[in-house]
Amino acid sequence: MSKHRFASDRRHLSRPLRAGLSERSIKAVVLGGVIGAALLATACAPMKTGSSMSGSTAASTVSSARLDRFISTIEADTRAGRIPGAVMLVSRDGQMVKAAAIGVENPQTGKPMARDAIFRIYSMTKPIVSIGIMILVEDGRIKLADPVSRHLPAMANLKVGIEKTGPDGKPTLELVSATREMTVQDLLRHTSGLTYGVFGKSAVKSEYLKAGLTPGSPGVTYDNAEMIKRLGTLPLSSVPGSTWDYSVSTDVLGALIERVSGQTLDAFLADRILRPLKMNDTGFSVPPAKQGRIAEPFPVDPDSKQPVRLLDVTRVPALLSGGGGMVSTADDYLRFAQMMLNGGELDGVRIVSRKTIEYMTSDHTGDIRGPVYLPGPGYGFGLGVAVRKSTGESAQYGSAGDYYWGGFAGTYFWVDPKERLIAVWMMQAPSQSGHYRTVLRTAVYSSLDQ
Repeated sequence: MSKHRFASDRRHLSRPLRAGLSERSIKAVVLGGVIGAALLATACAPMKTGSSMSGSTAASTVSSARLDRFISTIEADTRAGRIPGAVMLVSRDGQMVKAAAIGVENPQTGKPMARDAIFRIYSMTKPIVSIGIMILVEDGRIKLADPVSRHLPAMANLKVGIEKTGPDGKPTLELVSATREMTVQDLLRHTSGLTYGVFGKSAVKSEYLKAGLTPGSPGVTYDNAEMIKRLGTLPLSSVPGSTWDYSVSTDVLGALIERVSGQTLDAFLADRILRPLKMNDTGFSVPPAKQGRIAEPFPVDPDSKQPVRLLDVTRVPALLSGGGGMVSTADDYLRFAQMMLNGGELDGVRIVSRKTIEYMTSDHTGDIRGPVYLPGPGYGFGLGVAVRKSTGESAQYGSAGDYYWGGFAGTYFWVDPKERLIAVWMMQAPSQSGHYRTVLRTAVYSSLDQ
C-alpha cells in the first residue's frame, strides 16, 4: 500500500450487496459494511492536497448533503448491478471535501471497494504523457514546432489517404502528399493526421485495423519502436493541422519521449513525474504485492450482454502505451491534478512551470474540428486535455477554463481553476462511462454553496 498521506486512508464508505455473490463474498461485504459505518463520520473529513488553504474553509463552501444524495444514487446502482463500484474524490482549495468508495472492487469475489483500489485508466494516461513531453520542451530538447520526423525519421513523408469509390463500387484509397508535416504540437492536440481504427469508419481506419496497430489492447507483442515503424507505412487520415481526430498521437509522444530521453517511457515518467509527486501506485502494470487491489469489471456488460475484456495489468506490457496503458488510484491521480491546478507544483516539488500549465490548458484548436469531436460542444482542446471555452453551450455543468479527460474503462477527472476544484472518478465499466461523467458533474457543481 502506498505510504503517502492520501492512499494510507483505506476507509470503505459503503459496500452495497449485489445478487449472485457467494456466501463467503456476502459475509465479506456485510463485515465491510459494518466497518464502513463505523468510519463514515470521519471518512470524508477534509484532507490536505498540497494547498495552504484550510480544510474548514473548503468544506464550508460545499454541500456535503447534496453529494451524499449522489453517493446514495450510486450505491443503489451498484446494488442493481449497473456498475461494480467506484471511487470518487472531490477537492476544493486543496482540501478533500468528499471521498467515497462505493460497491465492490471485484465482482467475482465480492471484495468491497477500497479507496486505494487500482484502476486501468486508459486514456487518462494521455495527460501524464503530455506533461512528460512538456518537461522535455522546458529542458530544451524538443520544440513544439518541430516536425515529428526530426526525432522519429520513420514518420517522414507520410501520405494522406483520400477515400474514393472504385469501379466495383467499393471504397479505395488514393495516396497524396501532405501539404505539411505533423509537428509535436499536432500530436499533443490530436491534429496530427493520425487516427485510431475506431471512432467511426473509413478506408484509412480500416488500414489501421489491418496493420494490427492497437496500442493498449490485449495481446500486443511489439514495443514503441516497432509501433513507429508500422505507423510509417500507413496513410494519414487528413492533412496535419486540418482536422481533430482522436488517435494514436499520444502513443507517438511516448515513443518520442523514449527516443529523446534515452529512457523507456515508464522509467522517464517515474523519474520526472510519478516519484516526485509520490504517485506510488501509478505505472504500466501492478506488481504482485498489489494485485489484490486491482478493480475489476463485470465479466459481462449489463447493457450489451457482451464480455468485458480489459487490459491484463498483472504483467509488464511489451508496448508501454503512452495513449492508454497506465494504472492508477484515485488519490494518485488527485495528486497529479492538484499539481496542474497549482500551476505545476505540489508540496514544494515543481514538475513544470506555471506558464507551461497555463499554455497547456488553453485552447489550441480554434475552429478545427473533425467528424467525431470527442471534447464536445463548448470545448476546445489544449495540449493533452479538453478545455472549456465558455460556461454555456455544453450540456454539462462547468466553468469557462475547466479542463478534463477520461479513460475507456470509465475513469474521469476534471480541474476547474475558477472554482479551485478537482473531481476524480474511478470505475471499470466502459459502457456506462458517459452517463456517470454527466451526473457526477451535475452533483459536484450543484453542491457548491459559495
